[in-house]
Amino acid sequence: MIHFAFFGTDEFSLGVLEELLKHGLTPSLLVTAPTHVIHTYADAESIPSLQPTSLKEVPHELAQEPWDLFVVASYGKIIPQSILNLPTHGTLNVHPSLLPLYRGPSPIESTILSGDRETGVTIMLVDSEVDHGHIVAQERCVLTGTEYYPDLAMELAERGGKLLAETIPPWIAGTLTTRTQDHTHASYTKKIKAEDGLIELDGNAVENYRKVRAYLPWPKAFYLHQKESTQIRVAITRAHVDTEGNFVIDRVIPAGKREMPYSDFLRGLR
Repeated sequence: MIHFAFFGTDEFSLGVLEELLKHGLTPSLLVTAPTHVIHTYADAESIPSLQPTSLKEVPHELAQEPWDLFVVASYGKIIPQSILNLPTHGTLNVHPSLLPLYRGPSPIESTILSGDRETGVTIMLVDSEVDHGHIVAQERCVLTGTEYYPDLAMELAERGGKLLAETIPPWIAGTLTTRTQDHTHASYTKKIKAEDGLIELDGNAVENYRKVRAYLPWPKAFYLHQKESTQIRVAITRAHVDTEGNFVIDRVIPAGKREMPYSDFLRGLR
């Protein structure tokens, strides 16, 4: 039995964890954050969990065990070297891009915003720099150009979890070799802010459509609808570009209201 701890917090982490369990790989400890969905899932699966507010000090639960491996998937915090050094076989990270492309906190959003027609998942050996370590395994994924973030994130989580499950046993056995990333081709992503979702309806149609797909469920693409002397924040949840190249809004969530067809929103303004 492989004795490993899993670090993760969000739905992407949950998708990776579910794949590991399907392949008979159950972590001995889940390191997460309070109130996150993966914490509830761990409780239901009887996986012990730890929710440290900070990793500046090595938690007792990590320090006292002889770990084989740590696994990280969208944990959201920097893990200090003092913790990375604990397991015998290091720390593997599941990253939803083809590293060295899109290092950092928003690789999936950046893939959609850039209009890429290919992405993938990377299993990487974590080192002291962000998404910088040696590549252990990669899998490519073709895109249609119509993917919304939630669906793409789930697909990459499932692919990443399956690839990780296939990678862990030979990694522990010492039969896998790694390769260095080509750091000259590295690109970097930024943390998404609420204001990034703002679009201008007369702006570039393709870029607007990409924002709608990339920023669901948060912060959501939105525009400010002027009604008399007030502005209404209108979040856009579905849209498309028509055959003439126009940006067409399909569904929206006006501030303080439920999701509705855009035509109903406009009709209600009359």
